Amino acid sequence: MSTTAAGSTGPSVGEPTGAPPASPPTRQPLGRRALSGLSFTNIGAVYVWIVIIVVFSFWAPDTFPTWSTFQQVLNSNAVTGLMALSVVPPLAARVFDLSLAYTMSLSGVITAKVIVSTDIGAGGAIALAMGTALVIGVINGIVVVTLRVDSFIATLATGSLIQAFITMFTDGTSITGVKLLREPFASIGQKSAGGFTIPVLYLLVVAIALWFVLEHTATGRRLYATGFNSDAARLQGVPTDRLRFLTLVASSAIAGCAGVVFASQIGSGSPEAGTPYLLSSYAAAFVGATQLRAGRFNSWGTVIAVLLLGTGTVGLGLATSAQWAPSLFTGLVLIVALVVTGGRLGLRTRLTRRRAPSKEAT
Repeated sequence: MSTTAAGSTGPSVGEPTGAPPASPPTRQPLGRRALSGLSFTNIGAVYVWIVIIVVFSFWAPDTFPTWSTFQQVLNSNAVTGLMALSVVPPLAARVFDLSLAYTMSLSGVITAKVIVSTDIGAGGAIALAMGTALVIGVINGIVVVTLRVDSFIATLATGSLIQAFITMFTDGTSITGVKLLREPFASIGQKSAGGFTIPVLYLLVVAIALWFVLEHTATGRRLYATGFNSDAARLQGVPTDRLRFLTLVASSAIAGCAGVVFASQIGSGSPEAGTPYLLSSYAAAFVGATQLRAGRFNSWGTVIAVLLLGTGTVGLGLATSAQWAPSLFTGLVLIVALVVTGGRLGLRTRLTRRRAPSKEAT
């Protein structure tokens, strides 16, 4: 305590005047936090996934509820998971990249062509394919960030250019050869352990890396801030343009990796390899944005969504021979996810803008 000029004692520097001391924030009981984490609004896709499993277990009781079906869901959707994770970084920054499917196709084609036609070997072929994918990401970044072209239109245009190059490079036919079926290239996508192929491990590694960056680094927080309100983030000193640029490069790199893995799985370089993955990738990412971190595109929510979509697709394949059923299922899930995610993202954006200081206030 300090003595005032009148001889009375007054509060010392930094001591509150006329207000009770602030109490430390109380933490919710463990039971309440557990119930909140298990609520339908937090992990609704998990409950939908369980319902799908139950439905197909009754629909196809002889083939669906087996351990081999579970392995099939993971093994057949590992590449889908990689592609879905590739769209998470740009979407977190509110950027669309529609060229990812073509990047995947091109990386697989380049890898196959170099292995079959040259003596460079698998390592050199993969390095060349990944370098090409990174160049595509840089080009997308320049067009979207530097030239200020809308990302939806810009990446659709670059994707069209990539497809033209693929057609010119392959003449529209798949690249095949005995070298693609040999080690070490074949083991990249076909090697398995315990009934699970190694691409499942790639999926887990990429998911963990994205989870760490988005949830536990300053870069991740700045990336989310850019996606929620880029103007407010820029006023706070966040390098929004640089982050958007980097997300496009990162997404192209992951898509390139998926293309190499897929080429190893099928033993050829298909010019149309990535096209079927575009819709399912975005569907999984948007469904994932409703899970765990509601309103945020996140890695583990995306993985859950991939498993949900994969279970539905595999179940429909076992229960019915209709070829249109899987596409119908994926499309319906995407529409529902867009409705739910759009509402949550809109609410979060309005709240963020309401809390952000205006230019006049700063």
